[in-house]
Amino acid sequence: MTSESIAAVGYDADRRVLEVEFHNGRVYQYLDVPKKIYWQFASAKSLGTFLNQEIRDRYDFRAVD
Repeated sequence: MTSESIAAVGYDADRRVLEVEFHNGRVYQYLDVPKKIYWQFASAKSLGTFLNQEIRDRYDFRAVD
């Protein structure tokens, strides 16, 4: 996985939580994300584009301190 903006991605299938860490150090958890969406995201050609188009405005999220 390489991305200009995203440093790491994790997914908790039991809780359906997608965690995204950005290169700037910020971490966000996107809530109630289906496993299918996670797999599409993880295999996307551009993680940033997929996040912006398919996840950011569709799922609730919270910042992680």
